[in-house]
Amino acid sequence: MPLDPFLAAKVHLLDGVTWESAYTNPEHMARFKEFFADPEGPGMPDVAMEDLSIPGPHGDISLRVYRPRGAVHRTLVWVHGGGFAAGDLDMPEAHRVSAELAVRAGALVVSVGYRLATAEIRYPVPADDVHAAWLWLTQGEGRGLLPSGGVALGGASAGAALSLTTAVRLRDQGSQGPEKLLLVYPFVHFPVPALDDETTAEMLRLPPILRSSAANVEGMVRNYVGRLTALPPDAMPGAAGLAGLAPTVVVVSEYDELRPSGELLVSQLEEVGVPVRRYLAPGMPHGHLNRDPSLTEVDRTLDFLASELAGHRE
Repeated sequence: MPLDPFLAAKVHLLDGVTWESAYTNPEHMARFKEFFADPEGPGMPDVAMEDLSIPGPHGDISLRVYRPRGAVHRTLVWVHGGGFAAGDLDMPEAHRVSAELAVRAGALVVSVGYRLATAEIRYPVPADDVHAAWLWLTQGEGRGLLPSGGVALGGASAGAALSLTTAVRLRDQGSQGPEKLLLVYPFVHFPVPALDDETTAEMLRLPPILRSSAANVEGMVRNYVGRLTALPPDAMPGAAGLAGLAPTVVVVSEYDELRPSGELLVSQLEEVGVPVRRYLAPGMPHGHLNRDPSLTEVDRTLDFLASELAGHRE
């Protein structure tokens, strides 16, 4: 389908805007903010929140725990995206998504504030932080937080990669792994396969700031791993062995040059016998969970994830 009508009506605001100019040119910043302003929704869900700091192999790790006011039946460890180099516990893809899933699925949600990749911090540090958070919650002092029911693991974009890396490690180490993986617009392959010709033509109509060019993808990988060659299989975990993983949900955004990574992952999981379900978010660009659920498809994606987390399927 075409780009979401609400976004299509505002996409002209991003003409000529780059990530650099948005933070150096006041006019560009104003247009950037206007594009990302969504219709007013019902506000944040009513959840109890607690910020924690736990020990990790590279220093303390920040967590934020979300608990719905009603009964809690399951747990999700959630990992935000940001190209391995950006994002935090306050971004909508972490904060809003965690609160929404806590309420919609009746779940305890633990959001992980992993270390971001820099010139001094490379792979495997961000993955080590997510792995350590999982072990703390399921095998360490955090076990007291857990309600009855299983524990799922998931994330968005680079956070989906870190979640998949953690699941692969847990399987290889014989440790308790997630009962389900929720991977949203995952970036788990390098190089990323090409989009089909029709979607490529549509993507070319979008401003560069809404796209993931080959140069941008290379930059993310180089910043995360420190190189583009001989990557460790679990750094971009689509290259790792995937047999024996938990049932997996893969959400892909329609207008996303990283979409083929998610679609290839679905094919790989199917090939090795891992139960997998794919969900396409029509009309949406990459990162659509950073937008408000007042947008119809954001709300639908959250409902789909909550249904999968709760163990129900439409």
